[in-house]
Amino acid sequence: MPLVPLKPVLDAARAHGYAQGAFNVNAVCQAKAAIEVHEMFRSPVILQGADLANAFMGGRADFANGTVEDKIRGAKNIGDAVRKFGENSPVPVVLHLDHGRDMESVKAAIAGGYTSVMIDGSSLPFDENVELTREVVRYAHERGVSVEGELGVLAGVEDHVFAATSTYTNPLSAVDFVRKTGCDALAISYGTMHGPSKGAGVKLRREIPIAIRECLSHEGLECALVSHGSSTVPRYIVDEINELGGDIQNAHGISLTELKAAIPAGINKINVDTDIRLAVTRNMRELFERRPELRESPSIGGVYDLLAANPSQPDPRAFLPAIYDTVMYGVVPDEDTQTLVDVVEAGVKEAVGTLIVEFGSFGKAPLVEMATLDEMAERYAKAGR
Repeated sequence: MPLVPLKPVLDAARAHGYAQGAFNVNAVCQAKAAIEVHEMFRSPVILQGADLANAFMGGRADFANGTVEDKIRGAKNIGDAVRKFGENSPVPVVLHLDHGRDMESVKAAIAGGYTSVMIDGSSLPFDENVELTREVVRYAHERGVSVEGELGVLAGVEDHVFAATSTYTNPLSAVDFVRKTGCDALAISYGTMHGPSKGAGVKLRREIPIAIRECLSHEGLECALVSHGSSTVPRYIVDEINELGGDIQNAHGISLTELKAAIPAGINKINVDTDIRLAVTRNMRELFERRPELRESPSIGGVYDLLAANPSQPDPRAFLPAIYDTVMYGVVPDEDTQTLVDVVEAGVKEAVGTLIVEFGSFGKAPLVEMATLDEMAERYAKAGR
């Protein structure tokens, strides 16, 4: 079946009391691995390409400076990969834009095959955030594409998203935002943080999603709640990276105990990026440690050189430009490249599979009402959204 919009997947999570993990991917092989591990657990799939991930997948190693043209190319590359491995999948697959910056980024993603988009207007004044999100909702819903907005500010750093401190989401403002924008999902600020350095012992303010959910229900409004900045940053992986020559310091995640307690409080979608980055980086370091002859490989030796030059970098995008055709198009020219791809895929499956189980989405694929983009466009039109 073609890729599906986000709304039916999150409707099932809301109705049945589990959370759906949403996992960021930055290479064709990562998308393949993420879909395969969801199939193994019979879980619905939400794959995310961040706005700057589209620039990276468009061939821009300095993705922070990516142009609209880079993002259009990259969105198509991600879309092609997810369709290749997901269109005939036995589980529903969503391709979601994470942290879209503006209307141009949203249009680039939708043109590339994304079935859901997030527009991040959280740094704007409330009225401007509403106006931008509503504009995206109009454009996306006409095409059957689901929309996630954001209200409240998360501290931390991830791609172009940066804030020194958090601003918690006001439940009454959240109701007003959902009513005025018609968004399908809302990312809220309740104590999570972007990036690998979240601070030890983070306690989530579960009363915030509880209050938002109660207020939305009282007003008869449907909207899923999303937890950004929710990577768990497994300590064992950080330790292994450092034992293999890395230098990752002050890395702390949100504990699984805290995240799992947020699910009955009303959280339906949990975004994870850093866990995957760490597992993939660990696996690449381990490969070159275990097989030192690959450091001189004509095809993948450049990956090792970048790993060695950047011990404190946890993001595989810093190392993978050395094999850009493999990243963007899935081209595997030789055995050495296949060996590297295999360990990248294994890292994705380790991080994602763990959280499928912890968040409770395993076995839930049959609960999702499958809907095409055209069918969703008709439903949005009938609902006046």
